[in-house]
Amino acid sequence: MIERSTWSCTIRTVAEAANFQTEMRQLLRERVLDTARRLVVTEGWGAVNMSRVAKEVGVSRPVLYKEIGTKQDLADVVIRQEVDTFLVGIADCLAAHPDDPVAGATAAVDYTLRTGADNTLLKAVLSGRSGADTTLLPTLMTETEPVLGRAVAAVALTLRTRYGLPDLSDTELADRTETLVRLALSHLFQPTGPTERAVEQIRPVIAHLFA
Repeated sequence: MIERSTWSCTIRTVAEAANFQTEMRQLLRERVLDTARRLVVTEGWGAVNMSRVAKEVGVSRPVLYKEIGTKQDLADVVIRQEVDTFLVGIADCLAAHPDDPVAGATAAVDYTLRTGADNTLLKAVLSGRSGADTTLLPTLMTETEPVLGRAVAAVALTLRTRYGLPDLSDTELADRTETLVRLALSHLFQPTGPTERAVEQIRPVIAHLFA
């Protein structure tokens, strides 16, 4: 009985230690991303380097490299976190129109464009404040990940879950979602007029894709 009790305590202690380590790593990751984002917004991506981030967070460079990877990895994670914030709002827009995919997708586009126009990180990157170091621009605008691929997968899944869309195969849904996401991103990255006008331009496309 004593041995079993001791063994149970040991298992519990190991589990608690593992949970603590996981929590500390998550906390470190959040602090790193918050620091990197703040630097981009206030000084541009060129001001971000692993030594400075490590110093401001209060860890060594080896620890930072182990947790995040390279500066390009950090760029990917910062952008991915921003994308995930947008995706939460998009899911809420679709949920607000449970029986109408066209209305839901239109609301999602409207949300994306309005929120993006006020997003400090997006404005910092697109305004060219990154100076000579434009690493974040291709990460944001041209690479499949972490923006386009992540958004298409998440939005397609949400559309399928929310509306069913039984007439569309998974491939067809993915293709149509990609068309919508690419169009929304185009207006977001290179606006030519007010948001209301952009939404009106996109609405007929949405109706064609999902009506």
